[in-house]
Amino acid sequence: MSREALLARYRQLVLDELPRRARAGRWVVTADHCFGRIVLDHAVGGRWYDVLDRRRSPAFAQLDDDRLAAAVALAERIAAEGDPLLRELDAQSLTWRGKR
Repeated sequence: MSREALLARYRQLVLDELPRRARAGRWVVTADHCFGRIVLDHAVGGRWYDVLDRRRSPAFAQLDDDRLAAAVALAERIAAEGDPLLRELDAQSLTWRGKR
């Protein structure tokens, strides 16, 4: 997949498809910014804003090609596996923030 295609797919998944499915399925997370947090955190292996510049938007565009591909693959996996996987990923993301 080209970088442009990966960026487009990331947007489609994180900003539209995952929140829509989450609301319909009553998943633990439903907001697009929360999906962004979870996917970005796992793409960089910690709090995304410790690695990426939070002042430069969108943050996902700062990912290198490998991390961007990993982020898209994870978002695809969330779409396929749903709430059980999302709960695990969200818990880890919150742990990285000292919230759980």
